[in-house]
Formats: sequence, C-alpha cells, structure tokens
Amino acid sequence: MEKRAAEISISIISHGHLHLVNGLLNDIGTHCQTLAIELILTLNLDEALPFKQADFSFPIIIIRNAAPKGFGANQNQAFAKSSAPYFCVMNPDVQLNENPFPELMNCLNGAKVGVVAPLVVNQNGEMEDSARRFPTPLKILCKAAGSCKGSDYKVNNEVVYPDWVGGMFMLFRREVFEALGGFDERYFLYYEDVDLCARLRLQGYEVALCPDAKVIHHAHRSSHTSLKFMKWHLTSMARFFCSPPFLKIFWQRLVKSKP
Repeated sequence: MEKRAAEISISIISHGHLHLVNGLLNDIGTHCQTLAIELILTLNLDEALPFKQADFSFPIIIIRNAAPKGFGANQNQAFAKSSAPYFCVMNPDVQLNENPFPELMNCLNGAKVGVVAPLVVNQNGEMEDSARRFPTPLKILCKAAGSCKGSDYKVNNEVVYPDWVGGMFMLFRREVFEALGGFDERYFLYYEDVDLCARLRLQGYEVALCPDAKVIHHAHRSSHTSLKFMKWHLTSMARFFCSPPFLKIFWQRLVKSKP
C-alpha cells in the first residue's frame, strides 16, 4: 500500500509532560484517522518515551534538545523538520474529543486568513479567553486592578476575527508561516503568539477563531504560581510593548480613532 503524503504536520513540545503527550497522541490517532498526519515531538527536557513510535498509525519525528529552548525556537525547529502543507502548533495539555481539522482547514482556506484556532474550552466546558484584542499597558493595569474582566469577543456560531489567538492551538498554511519567518525566537516564553498575530495583521492577514472546531485545554497557568515563569511573562510583555509590530499597530489605531 502506497504511503500517503502528510496533509498536516503537528508540532508538540514536551517539558516533562510525556504523560500528557501520550494521551494527546491517542486522541489524534482515534479522532483524526481520515487525515494523513505527521507528528513532530520535541523533548525540551531529557525524558524516556512511555510509548513506542510504532504504536501509532502516523509517523512521529522525535527531536531531543541538548539544552532547553524557548517556545518559538522549538516551533521553528519543528517546522524545519515538517513537510505537510499545513502546520499545527499544539500544546501537550490539549485534549481532542473530535477531529477539529476539517472545519479549521475550511476556515483557513475561505479567506485571507493567516492563522486559525478552534474554540478552546476548559474541563468544565466553559469557554477560555483564547481570542483577544491586542494588550496595551493600560489594559494590563486595568486587568491587574481587577477592573477589566470578561472576554474581549462574543463567540457564538460564526467565525470570529480577533486580534490574536492563544498559542495552545494554532493552524497555519505552510507558505504563510514560512513567509512570516515563523515565531520570533527572542521571546523565550509568552507573547510569541501575540507578536506573530500582530505581524500577520500588518501583512494584511486575518486571524480567525472557528467555533465549529472545539478542543479542551487543561491549563496550568504557571506564571500565576512560579516566580521564574512570572519573570518570563513580564519580560516578554515588555519586549512586545517596545516592539515595532506593537508600535505600528498602536499608531495605526490611534490615528484611525482621531475624528
């Protein structure tokens, strides 16, 4: 039987999360059988595989880092190993109860969309705030004070075009990700997704959330409890607010808002 060329390359990074990865690989094998998938698994820390690559119906490419890399560097490294026309970034703490890809691919090809994300819900079925407006220093202060609550966008049954979508699950056309240069590797962790969506928008692409595709996210929120992760979060936030993409978008919207 002739081997099918991969339609989607899925990149997953493990930081000691192979117990979660194992469950996610089983989800992909169960629900995505109609697609030819190749999976690139990056071990950012030294871990022993709790499964055999031959246990799954799709090929798994293993990358073992000699030293830990940041989120963007790992994803760009995985992209360089991939071959499919679609490239998917997926967190190991994502759970699939259905195949989200047909709806996502349809949405991605329906307009000048640079990246598409599914509706993300938590374990209780409640929608996560994974589609947002671009942050600003004022908005961050407002949230820190507890005054800015709730979602930035109302999500029903229609496709939503937010400023940015969270990096726990993003699907790109290969040529778009490549032309953009992938993620900015100067961000070690956090805000890579915000920066990439900002650069997409400056290139004239839309960012889309497709509510017909749904995934479950078992979020850890490490920056809320770890000083190391909080430092990375604050450093990335400051980098974004000083970056050309943010300043260009902020200026464009400031000018547009003037009477």
